[in-house]
Amino acid sequence: MEFINSLKNFAERVATLKPNLETEEATKNGLIMPFIQLLGYDVFNPMEVIPEYVADIGTKKGEKVDYAILQDNEPIMIIECKHWKENLDVHNSQLHRYFHASKARFGVLTNGAEYRFYTDLEEANKMDAEPFLTVDFENFKEHDVNEVKKFHKSNFDVDKIIDTASELKYSSAIKEILEKELNEPSEEFVKYFGRQIYNGKITAKVLEQLTGIVKKATNQSIKEIVNDRLHSALKKEEEAVVEEVVEEVDDNRIETTEEEIEGYHIVRSIVRTKIEPERIVHRDTQSYFGILIDDNNRKPICRLHLNGSKKYLGLFDDNKKEEKILIEKLDDIYNYEEKLIEAALRYMN
Repeated sequence: MEFINSLKNFAERVATLKPNLETEEATKNGLIMPFIQLLGYDVFNPMEVIPEYVADIGTKKGEKVDYAILQDNEPIMIIECKHWKENLDVHNSQLHRYFHASKARFGVLTNGAEYRFYTDLEEANKMDAEPFLTVDFENFKEHDVNEVKKFHKSNFDVDKIIDTASELKYSSAIKEILEKELNEPSEEFVKYFGRQIYNGKITAKVLEQLTGIVKKATNQSIKEIVNDRLHSALKKEEEAVVEEVVEEVDDNRIETTEEEIEGYHIVRSIVRTKIEPERIVHRDTQSYFGILIDDNNRKPICRLHLNGSKKYLGLFDDNKKEEKILIEKLDDIYNYEEKLIEAALRYMN
């Protein structure tokens, strides 16, 4: 949550400072160096960040990339900077040359507001023509957070980033194509639908007519899907609120047992290795004993069902669906340490 807020604050910084940054150097100092710091690197420590990093290319000496980020004295990421007014489309060839000359697996081209991340998915040691990740802080989207977080000093793992880079690159390209087709359907796109719904020959006149229909139908379909999901989410939210109200009404009839408190302390001792212990709380109900993050019923770590003839530990999947697991004694909870930590960390992202 803290990293999300840091990125949001940085997006606000971009909007605020841009008009006052008249040069490329000012852009570096005002936006790019703070972004590098946001990733956990000390811009004033030459063992972590080297400005004007030498990237000699063949016989051409003295070539320098703006920044190199180091790990174990080796460059892991090089950053080429431009003034915030610059269109980055015309500058990737320069980064391409530096990438080939360095040992870094990642290259970043930025104007302080937009950051394009490149690697060598298509040919080893040769930077791809297209970035696998683009983050625009003037149009910041929360789904970018997890991808940027992978480049943080505390999380940086080359293999893990490379594993997801290919999917990111092609999924971004597909999204771009879809957006373009939805706004201005191409002839090929219209014919794809036309061949399935029109039996006759698709003449120029029919194609013109179908183009308007396809554009309207596809956009309407997407809106309906979004509305359905919003309606479903709101319904779940309302159900959760009702559940909380019912639990509060029943509070006077609830008796918390010593066994439930002992189970809570076991779960707390497991999860506190990853999360501040004061955020881990319990809430007793008539039907179960819940252990939550931030006393929020929509952030369950687990549930204990200890008042019947058999004891159960309730664990949750990504969709918050509970699975009840039979346990013989409270110490059996320790066998599910990994799942409990996983459930708790789910709300930290």
